[in-house]
Amino acid sequence: MNKIVSDFGYNGVVLMDGGMGQELRRRNPNESTGLWSAQALIDVPELVKEVHEDFIRAGAKVITTNTYATVRSRLVEAGMGDDYEKLIALAGQLAVDAKEAQGQDVLIAGSLPPLNGSYRPDHVMDAKVLAPVYREHTERLAPFVDFFICETMSTIEEAQVAATAAAEIGKPVWVAWTLADDESPLLRSGETLADAFAALSGLEVACVMANCCAPESITVAMPQLQAMNVPLFGGYANGFAGIPEGWSVKGQGADVLGQREDNSAEDYARHVAKWIESGATVVGGCCEITPLHIARLAEILKG
Repeated sequence: MNKIVSDFGYNGVVLMDGGMGQELRRRNPNESTGLWSAQALIDVPELVKEVHEDFIRAGAKVITTNTYATVRSRLVEAGMGDDYEKLIALAGQLAVDAKEAQGQDVLIAGSLPPLNGSYRPDHVMDAKVLAPVYREHTERLAPFVDFFICETMSTIEEAQVAATAAAEIGKPVWVAWTLADDESPLLRSGETLADAFAALSGLEVACVMANCCAPESITVAMPQLQAMNVPLFGGYANGFAGIPEGWSVKGQGADVLGQREDNSAEDYARHVAKWIESGATVVGGCCEITPLHIARLAEILKG
């Protein structure tokens, strides 16, 4: 059995946390801005630690740093470019503080996000632009994390560049692609999972996943992820009603995405059960998946 599964799994399955960004938006009393989850680091950093702790109490064995939106270019647009180094270090330290406060043996994943907006393969920048940005991101996060997770990757090249930068640090690398919501299953770019995995050839990838898309798409993708023959594989879906074509957090905000009606903890658990039946060894949640959802998954996995 894989050491991570044996040390951190419930009956052979490792449980990740849920969606930090949307949880912070719900709890943050201040008005939401284009900085999304990074705004909480500025306004209410104690809230970030609280959410981490709530996920740990719910049963998560992996918590993810609140660095999805701490991208230098995004901060520059908000007139806060000089705070990049401080905020990314703060996000890492808050995850460490939450782990220590709960006294739980959990893993900390360093989030490597898309650098020019989620779900927009048409906005993915050239590799020569991406590489130094991801390299800096990983170097700043490295002191705080156990491994890196390249998440919500919408194109082959985006994931390959992020994973390469993470691998250079010498810590384990997990890769999670975001899929089209039509149960294809294809990346949002229209590229195949097989081609996406082939592009990672030569890199030591410890886990492959699908994330931040409809759970049904992840269910369809499970056999392909399993066929990659990587030590760990799985998924963590979102609970959005849908991603409109051309959507942008800066232009429209997250509220227009809505929440699907069948997104109770029980509803979500039924999807996750299908992934586990397909052999998934890592599961969790993304946007709109709360500590209540994770607690229900923990209860089922322990049972």
